[in-house]
Amino acid sequence: MFQKQKKATLILEDGTRFQGFSFGYDAESVAGEVVFNTAMNGYPESLTDPSYRGQIMAMTFPLVGNYGVPPTQTDENGISFFMESSHIHMEGIVVSDYSGEYSHWNATESLGEWLIREKVAGITGVDTRALAKHLRIHGSLKGKIWIDGTPDVDYVDPNLINQVAEASCKEVITYGSGSKKVVLVDCGVKDNIVRNLIREDVTLIRVPWDYDFNTIDYDGLFLSNGPGNPEMCSITVEHIRQAIQGDKPICGICMGNQLLAVAAGAKIYKMKYGHRSHNQPVREVGTNRCFITSQNHGYAVDTTTLNEDWRPKFINLNDGTNEGICHKTKPFFSAQFHPEAFGGPTDTLFLFQEFLNLL
Repeated sequence: MFQKQKKATLILEDGTRFQGFSFGYDAESVAGEVVFNTAMNGYPESLTDPSYRGQIMAMTFPLVGNYGVPPTQTDENGISFFMESSHIHMEGIVVSDYSGEYSHWNATESLGEWLIREKVAGITGVDTRALAKHLRIHGSLKGKIWIDGTPDVDYVDPNLINQVAEASCKEVITYGSGSKKVVLVDCGVKDNIVRNLIREDVTLIRVPWDYDFNTIDYDGLFLSNGPGNPEMCSITVEHIRQAIQGDKPICGICMGNQLLAVAAGAKIYKMKYGHRSHNQPVREVGTNRCFITSQNHGYAVDTTTLNEDWRPKFINLNDGTNEGICHKTKPFFSAQFHPEAFGGPTDTLFLFQEFLNLL
């Protein structure tokens, strides 16, 4: 099936090369941070997740594309039914065996057709498990997908770019007209987070990452996920630092967890290769309650740097890394994983209701 496709090569910054064939946009080569995802499905959601901005994702599950791509339909609020945003944010995707033929009740086009339409690179024929093993040993690396016959490109480190500023909304967006006002700080929010916060009794006010939300009279503050390095969000951290002086409920997800921790005085560090999958086990600290979670992050909170007013709320059972924090007396808490899990398990969806119950 590769006879008519252009040859493509994934080249890592350490010189490692993986030969394959292009099945996406092949008019130019691309560069980014190469990461791996061990989920069995969910490529439409991952590709449109703003948290993947600037990255080249390798999927370790061997067969990708066999259920096609759903339509880009939105609801009355402009929120996608089946995607996590209005377009693909990744630089490229790396798979072992791409299926151009698909079968699914909701599919409208193939993965390759979608990538071409959105001008995103795709490479198939790669031993993605060998690639994942290499990244586990050496850590996430800068890389590029070089398409045969196109000009070469330089390596790019997306963590040196303010990806949050690029992924965030540019103006304030309001959903609903309920009695409770919730401010959602958009650092690159997934549509399913917005969907889970839109309730009949809630007015959801979505603000850009650098917006001073302390000028708004709100009942609750929600800090979203987002791409890249949290250190780029010092403006957001200052606004959060002011908010935690008060007592209004605060909840954060993914980068929101990290920003809340930094505002509280803790340190953040870059993980060797991060967590990107639908099967990460976490335990609620102080209990025996365990959950299977969907995750996508490359940074983590150093819980040893939390001050005495804060404590870990969740812990990862694979490597012991932090999966959330909470204040000991105030209604502030966060999760490093994705409770809305689109795609993935919904074991922790109750965290949205816990936050809303605090309003």
